[in-house]
Amino acid sequence: MSISVMTLVIFIYQTNLMSKQNYLSILPYLQVSTSNNAIETSFTIRLLNHGVGPAIIESVTMIHNGRRDNLVDYKNQILPYLISLKPSMDSIQYFSSSTIEKGIAIPANSAYTLLKIKESQKDYEIFITSLNQLEQDGLQFEIVYKSMQNERWMISNTSEGPIKLD
Repeated sequence: MSISVMTLVIFIYQTNLMSKQNYLSILPYLQVSTSNNAIETSFTIRLLNHGVGPAIIESVTMIHNGRRDNLVDYKNQILPYLISLKPSMDSIQYFSSSTIEKGIAIPANSAYTLLKIKESQKDYEIFITSLNQLEQDGLQFEIVYKSMQNERWMISNTSEGPIKLD
């Protein structure tokens, strides 16, 4: 009888360890990365997933002068939002961009490019000058994402890393 009880305890313990291992094996860790290459006149904004599981985007909120805007209102793209704040950015012609909408999954150990200004000194200077002014004015962002187990996380330019929600 005591052997059966010990076997049950060991089984429960192993099941608990396997559950924790499964949890850690799908944990995403998002980071926003910028790359400013003045020599090649390019500026890139990317989402990096340093975790071991996919990060599924739930929402992107931009904050400027106390006003919170959901990126959905700007076709889920960063540049249209920035243009709404700095109309001079409307003249930028040489760029590539991606949407960042609800449900996009960013695989583990990968990068997702949101915006890249390239191949034009004029466009690069307009973008850098405008972005610096917006950052000085307090431009902020919040990105909420979840893991495969529906654990929710948020990253922002004011946090030192992902903040667990719920």
